[in-house]
Amino acid sequence: MTDRIRRAASEHRLAATDRGPDHITDPVDAVPVVNIANALTVFRIVLVPVFVVVLFVGGGHDTGWRIAAAIVFVVAAITDRYDGRLARERGLITDFGKLADPIADKALIGAALVGLSILGDLAWWVTVVILVRELGVTGLRFWVLRHGVIPASRGGKLKTLLQSVAIGLYLLPLAGAWHVVAAVVMGAAVVVTVITGFDYIWQAVALRRGSAVAARR
Repeated sequence: MTDRIRRAASEHRLAATDRGPDHITDPVDAVPVVNIANALTVFRIVLVPVFVVVLFVGGGHDTGWRIAAAIVFVVAAITDRYDGRLARERGLITDFGKLADPIADKALIGAALVGLSILGDLAWWVTVVILVRELGVTGLRFWVLRHGVIPASRGGKLKTLLQSVAIGLYLLPLAGAWHVVAAVVMGAAVVVTVITGFDYIWQAVALRRGSAVAARR
């Protein structure tokens, strides 16, 4: 019996080595919660209410305040790019960071989309489509979490970039051709958002099926 337990433990270690590191489901090393990566994430969360206040000052259409709102949004979006990179490169991945980072991302994008729709600058259907996709993908990740992790794809990264650029353009007091550019970029963002959403659904279903097949063997 003891030999059997030892062999099982050995096989489990080999399997873990073969699949490589998983930064979401693997245990997190003893890393201090207070670090530069988490600080940037918290800073982004703090900027969300600041952004909302600045956006609606002056009735939401004051030129100066709209430019200020765009600047706050850009600063927050930049922290989104660097907090995850710093966490991976410096070994600063923590449970807090894994939870707070996606919350900060969705809070920022969601606040911007809803704010623009309230002000009448962005159609509500665009906001609804993007937010349903974002919340749906988050739900899918939790749905398959015990079976595996759905990795971020290039399409997902392109989606985030297009959304951020489109929102930044909509926040600026643009007119004429620039307004058309903003609408085109937002349209592209919606298309990529929907396509990548279906891709995540396919990956989630495939992951659960593969796990079920492996369990029956």
